[in-house]
Amino acid sequence: MDVAVTAGRVSAVGPGLPRTGEVVDGRGGTVLPGLVDVHAHVTQWASSRRRISLAQAKSAVEVVDIIAAAGPARPGELVMGHGFRDSAWPDVPHKDLLERALPGQPVALFSNDLHTLWLSPAALRLVGREHPTGVLLENDCMAATAALPGATDEWVLEAADAAAARGVTEIVDYEYSDTVTDWLRRSALATSLGRVLGTRVSAVVSRPLLDTAIERGHRTGDVVPGADGLLKVGPYKLFVDGSLNTRTAYCHDPYPGQDSHGLLELPFDELVTLMDKASRNGISPAVHAIGDRANTIALDAFAKVGCTGRIEHAQLVHPDDLPRFAQLGVIAGVQPAHQPDDRDVADQHWSGRTANAFPYGALLAAGATLEIGSDAPVSPLDPWDGIASAVSRTDDTRPAWHPEQAIALDIALAAASRGRRAIAVGDTADLTVTAVDPGTLAPHELREIPIVLTMVGGRLTHVS
Repeated sequence: MDVAVTAGRVSAVGPGLPRTGEVVDGRGGTVLPGLVDVHAHVTQWASSRRRISLAQAKSAVEVVDIIAAAGPARPGELVMGHGFRDSAWPDVPHKDLLERALPGQPVALFSNDLHTLWLSPAALRLVGREHPTGVLLENDCMAATAALPGATDEWVLEAADAAAARGVTEIVDYEYSDTVTDWLRRSALATSLGRVLGTRVSAVVSRPLLDTAIERGHRTGDVVPGADGLLKVGPYKLFVDGSLNTRTAYCHDPYPGQDSHGLLELPFDELVTLMDKASRNGISPAVHAIGDRANTIALDAFAKVGCTGRIEHAQLVHPDDLPRFAQLGVIAGVQPAHQPDDRDVADQHWSGRTANAFPYGALLAAGATLEIGSDAPVSPLDPWDGIASAVSRTDDTRPAWHPEQAIALDIALAAASRGRRAIAVGDTADLTVTAVDPGTLAPHELREIPIVLTMVGGRLTHVS
C-alpha cells in the first residue's frame, strides 16, 4: 500500500500512487498508524537506561551485593539502581545496608513499580529528608523522586529517539514535575542542535500544579506554542491508591494474612473536589487506580463530577464495575506488560481474585475503551512489549495467565494507536512501518519486530 503525505497529513492511500515529490521507500513493509505510549515517566525512563538493574535480586542483601559489584562511583556521585521487587523478599531494605556497603555514598534505588524509593543516609540528606529506614513509599517516594537529580535533557532527547525507533509517534509524560516547562526547554535544546523532538509529547499536569496550569490557561489537548506543534497539554494526574507490589493497592478484600486493604491515597470527597475543579477548567482527570476498591472509588468520583476522563492501570476491577467504564465515558489506560511481570505476586496477594486482574478481555466485552501504555521505566518504553503481552498473557515459557482476558492483535494494535485501526485520508501523518506484517508473527515474536521507519506529521523521525 502507498501513502501520500501533503502538509503533514495523509492525502491519498492505495496501491500505485504517483511518485511525485520526495519518495520514501518502505522496503515492502507494513504501514500502520503511529504508536502512542499513553503512560510513561520519561525523565525516569531516560535515567533508568543508565541505572544499575536490580530486577534479578531476590533479597535486600542481594541488591546491596549488586550495587557493590557494579564498581565504585566517584565520591559524592549519586549511585542509582532500578527494578527491585521486595514483596516476597526474606529480608527488608534499610538505609544502613546501603551505608555499610558504600559508606557516605548517596544511593537511590527505585522499585520496579516506582512506588518505593530506597535511599542511603547520604541520599536522604541530598533530598533534605530524615527517615528511620530510608525506604520511602507512595507520596513520600514521589516527592523525593522529584527532588533527586534527574536525567539531563540530552538523555531525555535520546530516550525519545529510542522510542521513535520502536515506532512511537507520541508519548504521554506522567512525570511529577512541571512537564510543560521541561518539554519547552527540551524543544529549545533540540532546535539549537538543528533538529526537533523525536516524538509528540502530551505533558501531564501533576497534582500540585493544577492552579498553575489553570493560571496559564492550559486545557487538555491544547497545543503549547513554542515546540513546533509537537507539545500538548495532557490530563491531570491524581492517585487513589498505591501499587500491588507494595501491597498499597486499595482493595475491597484484605490482603491474605493481613488486616490491611491497602492504602487510600485520596479520600473520595477530596478526589471529587479536585476532579471537579480540573474538569471545570478544561483539564481532563487521569486517576491512578490499581486495586478494585480504588477503581470503584474512581468510577464513583467520575459519576459524581459528571465528567469523562481516564483511569490509569485498572489492574483489579470488580465485575460490577466493568460496564461503568463505558457508561461513564472513562478510558482504561492499561499497561499489559505489567501482567506477566506481576502474575506471581498477584497470585500471592490477590489470591482467589486473579480472574478479575488485568481484565482486558472483560473490559472490552463490557464496552470499555482501552489505550495501551508502558508506565516506563516500570516496563520498557516499547509498545510492542505491551502488545505482545496483551495478546499472549505471558512473556516466558509458562502458559498464558488467565488467557480468557487476552485480546486480539488488531484490537491491541488499535489500543496502542489511540484507537486508530487504519490509515485514512485526512489523518495526521503519524505513521509506523514494520519490516513484516505483525499478523504473520507469533505473539512472542512481536516484541522484536523490526521497524523500518517512523514518521511524525510527515517528518521522518527514524529510518533503519
